[in-house]
Amino acid sequence: MTSIFDPRVPAGAFDEFLVDALPAAREQRTWSDGDGALPSLYLSHGAPPLFDDGPWMRELHTWALSMPKPKDVLIVSAHWESAPLSISSSAAATPLVYDFGGFARRYYEMTYETPDASDLARRVAAAMPDRETVHEHRSRGLDHGAWVPLKVMYPLGDVPVLQLSLPTHDPHRLLDLGRRIRELRAEGTLVIGSGFMTHGLPFLTRESIASGTVPGWSRDFDAWAAELLAAGDVEGLARYAADAPGLPYAHPTVEHLSPLFVTLGAADDPETPATTTVEGWMMGLSRRSFQV
Repeated sequence: MTSIFDPRVPAGAFDEFLVDALPAAREQRTWSDGDGALPSLYLSHGAPPLFDDGPWMRELHTWALSMPKPKDVLIVSAHWESAPLSISSSAAATPLVYDFGGFARRYYEMTYETPDASDLARRVAAAMPDRETVHEHRSRGLDHGAWVPLKVMYPLGDVPVLQLSLPTHDPHRLLDLGRRIRELRAEGTLVIGSGFMTHGLPFLTRESIASGTVPGWSRDFDAWAAELLAAGDVEGLARYAADAPGLPYAHPTVEHLSPLFVTLGAADDPETPATTTVEGWMMGLSRRSFQV
């Protein structure tokens, strides 16, 4: 499926989306102990133009509705690379980070005032080894890799959210980070890695941007990743630097791929075949998203 943008009214598609999404969100059942562990998710998140893409928003929201509403959300975004390991402010209604440029004014006026997440912050800190402290940036809110998709998935803003930094791009260290937070899923926490399956923005052509033509490097990388995810081949994915086709173009920098390894590490069995939930393209980039 190719995304369909209608930017004539900035976020006008989002306004239309809310007409049906808000009533559905109010009816969503909240997670309880009897539900067991929530899945671990990797999503291709989109920048503010996601709010101009009605079909993509409906896919994300349908995905969220297929699960109980989580007790809270722990999300790792491509847009916060920070070591040592850090978390965003756990206070309620911390102002958002508008880490993008050149978009319509409305996107900079959007808010997402989520509840206090201090309980989740304590549980994340407790999940780390004694030798590893977790620093809370008390003035840092959610960046667009977190609040843009979550504003679609949970539009009521009634789920506490905490963002975890990317402290490394080493796949095995990120898998280990995912393992440390794995048990949180059994307590009602939804763990999300937020990136983009292909992210070669510098190499997009006018044709891709205007008509969604998919470059060969994007299609080849996506097919490689899809095959390994379906096979549960975590080690194969971890060898992306050596083996992935189209890599220098699909990921000239790897921060949008790295959250995938946190997602896999947080799964009960990282080698379980992943279930693809969103497919298709946005300006020639792969929107592939999955749960495991």
